[in-house]
Amino acid sequence: MTLATVSKLAEPAGLFIMGGFHTDGNTLVLLGAGKACWPSFKRAQEYSDGLPDPLDRWSKRIIGGIADKLGADDSYPSDGPSYAPFIDWALQTRRFFQSPTGMMVHDKAGLMISIRGALRFQGTLTLDQALPKNPCDTCVARPCVSACPVDALSESHPYDVPVCKSFLDIHEGQDCMANGCKVRRACPVSIQFERSAEQSAFHMISFKG
Repeated sequence: MTLATVSKLAEPAGLFIMGGFHTDGNTLVLLGAGKACWPSFKRAQEYSDGLPDPLDRWSKRIIGGIADKLGADDSYPSDGPSYAPFIDWALQTRRFFQSPTGMMVHDKAGLMISIRGALRFQGTLTLDQALPKNPCDTCVARPCVSACPVDALSESHPYDVPVCKSFLDIHEGQDCMANGCKVRRACPVSIQFERSAEQSAFHMISFKG
């Protein structure tokens, strides 16, 4: 079993390996939404069946199928309570870091992080040896710090979720609703990741509830 095998099964659905780490003689691998994930999801039955939580259900079907083929255990951020410690897992991969605003940033996805699930394999799979550095360390402009119109995300205080959601209810907040969080969009790494506005709008609707 290799990570290449996992990637080969994940890529047709637009998923990619966001990182992995060894724990208690096992290997845990995180799968996230890549650039091709949104078109793949839109073609799926879950997208248009009118039932709740379409992306979560799609993720479980796709990743669960990979787990069955490879003999792995699967888990998902939406499972709970109690919820699996996905933030801790992400940081243990050493490919996720804390941005100045407190949100996690990924070396490839920037702030456009959408972890869809995790696979746990028995034994120690070979992981990438060349680990990336925190992209925020070389970001001189730090546009994420000043991007939030209501300072809900800031380096001076924790994420103020009520302020963020209240802003999304008014006219000035509709740009965030339609195109995604301005803080996430400001990140230079996020810009290179090229998430579609349509996908970001879907996540914003889900977030707002």
